[in-house]
Amino acid sequence: MPTSRNTKNTRVPRSPRDRDILARAGNDPRYDAQNPSDTAKQNYTVLRYGNDHGSISFGAIHQQADVTAAVKIETADARHKILLDKDGDRKGWTSSLSPGNFQVECGSDRKEEDDTLMLNAKNGNILIVASNGKIRLQGTDIELIAVGEGGSKGNIRLKATENIETDSKKLLMNAKVNYKLATPGTGEIISNGVLKMYGSVIRGVTDACAKKDSKFGGQNYQQKQNQV
Repeated sequence: MPTSRNTKNTRVPRSPRDRDILARAGNDPRYDAQNPSDTAKQNYTVLRYGNDHGSISFGAIHQQADVTAAVKIETADARHKILLDKDGDRKGWTSSLSPGNFQVECGSDRKEEDDTLMLNAKNGNILIVASNGKIRLQGTDIELIAVGEGGSKGNIRLKATENIETDSKKLLMNAKVNYKLATPGTGEIISNGVLKMYGSVIRGVTDACAKKDSKFGGQNYQQKQNQV
């Protein structure tokens, strides 16, 4: 029975005899051509210290033989390790993997106004992903600042598949050029106290002008807001 390709987790070349045996067993002989030996990393100065609890190695080659780890710290659990890679597709990468929690604590000797923890990606994006959980930001204040020029940068976007909820004593919003609230469903503005609305000109348009425009106009605006 053929073996799934993802079980051949290696880039080390096979001998002609091994290729012939795999071909007769029903495996695709072209699989070896996709992993030529000239892409496999080689290192003859690997140094490793360890015991049954864990190990630290210098210059170890990953199982797929595509990347050399300058420093690799591993525990008995293969899922728990720190990798400092030096070449291949992960040149300069630092990876920390753990089946349990990953915790960082600092700032015991700093003041409230100090910048204590910094994550800086000089180029590229920063991704914070909770595949099966929540992301919480908590602090005395939370500031979101987007700095950029042009319409494609300097933006903050909130997108939710369900609800976006805000709960505060005051909600203050200021748009220097334009703002718009739109929904294909029901919209409500409710104030149990005094509701104030101000505009240099206030115009109200309903679907009453859909067939015949009113004497004050509004049909064009009604049609624009109902475009599919």
